[in-house]
Amino acid sequence: MPQYEAVIGLEVHVELATRTKIFCGCPAHFGAEPNRNVCPVCLGLPGSLPVLNEQVLEYAIRSGIALNGQIAERSKFDRKNYFYPDLPKGYQISQYDQPIMQRGWLEIETESGIRRIGITRIHMEEDAGKLVHQGAANLAGSSYSLVDLNRAGVPLCEIVSEPDLRTPEEARLYVQELRNVLVTIAVTDGKMEEGSLRCDVNVSLRPAGATELGTRTELKNINSFRSVQRALEYEIERQREVLEEGGRIVQETRTWSEERGVTVSMRSKEEAHDYRYFPEPDLPDLVVSPERIEQIRRSLPELPAARRERYRTVVGLPAYDAAVLTDNLDLARYFDEAIAGSQNPKAIANWLMGDVTAHLNAQKLTLAELPVTPAQLRRLVELIDQDVISGKIAKKVVGRMLETGRDPEVLVQELGLTQISDESAIQAAVAEVLAAHPSQVAEYRSGKTKVMGFLVGQVMRATQGRAKPDAVNRLVEEALAEPVSSGP
Repeated sequence: MPQYEAVIGLEVHVELATRTKIFCGCPAHFGAEPNRNVCPVCLGLPGSLPVLNEQVLEYAIRSGIALNGQIAERSKFDRKNYFYPDLPKGYQISQYDQPIMQRGWLEIETESGIRRIGITRIHMEEDAGKLVHQGAANLAGSSYSLVDLNRAGVPLCEIVSEPDLRTPEEARLYVQELRNVLVTIAVTDGKMEEGSLRCDVNVSLRPAGATELGTRTELKNINSFRSVQRALEYEIERQREVLEEGGRIVQETRTWSEERGVTVSMRSKEEAHDYRYFPEPDLPDLVVSPERIEQIRRSLPELPAARRERYRTVVGLPAYDAAVLTDNLDLARYFDEAIAGSQNPKAIANWLMGDVTAHLNAQKLTLAELPVTPAQLRRLVELIDQDVISGKIAKKVVGRMLETGRDPEVLVQELGLTQISDESAIQAAVAEVLAAHPSQVAEYRSGKTKVMGFLVGQVMRATQGRAKPDAVNRLVEEALAEPVSSGP
């Protein structure tokens, strides 16, 4: 049996975060009552005319620049003709042969190194409406469907990759990095669970070492990172089994069933000529000056790849920490504010990725709702570094900070948690513990040194965790090393 290589390309549909739709003034926000955010334009009523939302063009250019593409100084809209119940005009206004951006790329970090994934194009288009299936979660099992046109006319950028991806994991990493870039430049909220970012995945197999592409299938409307990887894993294995049994792959569109963990055939795959594209007669060509492109380029913020590199090389974080922080823009912004003037950014990252994130998840809060400010978290770390409190005591303090939002210095004083650094006080506690545990002391002195951990723990308990840990370890060891008194 030949070994097969997967060839994967993604078409990612990104809902742009504009207040209004692409060709009319209807609200574009998610979650409204069905068919509330509609007008003659997005309903496709006779005589209505589209007018381009200028911010959609701005966001498309921003996206194209951030993805290293060439922005077209002249582009146009086209009509993509097909019939479906959620498309009231019978066509979708999109871009075909003259898109707003071409020939870009995005780099992903894999275990084997950096992979550069080509991006064929970005084009603007309007979203279709939504079918709400009744009696089942999907079309196949429903008894009837309702049409909600709130989404009709919501602005989209479709980002089409080259077939450069080779594994399901690479595809997942590509979508994650793409989302991070688009959220960072503020063109979308990236909420995949609300459909703000949806993937169509094209996949085919070919014998390893071959250059000719195999017959591909398209997996439609996948809306989570996990589903992208799982759907591809299943579909690659399905195609492999077909080929190894002597069958042939049919070019078709399939859907992913999250519940069953399988892909299901929907219809034969359309080709471009099936849509009968022609120029949109009601919209003029788009002309973008080089000066405007350069102005938008200069306005872009630090992108995720640059942020990760800064965290690693300038801030000094491990690659894992840099990746975790960068994957959440709010977390990254909080971290940047917290480390301003700090001598210990690694400790701040630890608290942020550990106790703070655990609290947010447990309470189902966003960082915007967190009562602890970046400056307060920085001061907590400074109290530890200055030996005012120990790391163990800090766990208690941060818990109260997360509950109340009060300053760490105030909580330390109120709770009487200041670290004991006075060695004479610690020596007294050590003496009391050793006197109270003569059998353990004898065990240590007979060579069973593991018992020292027990004795150190007893000293920490006696001081309510306030004794300086390194001092406790040293003083216990010194006391145990003293010669045993032989008596009078």
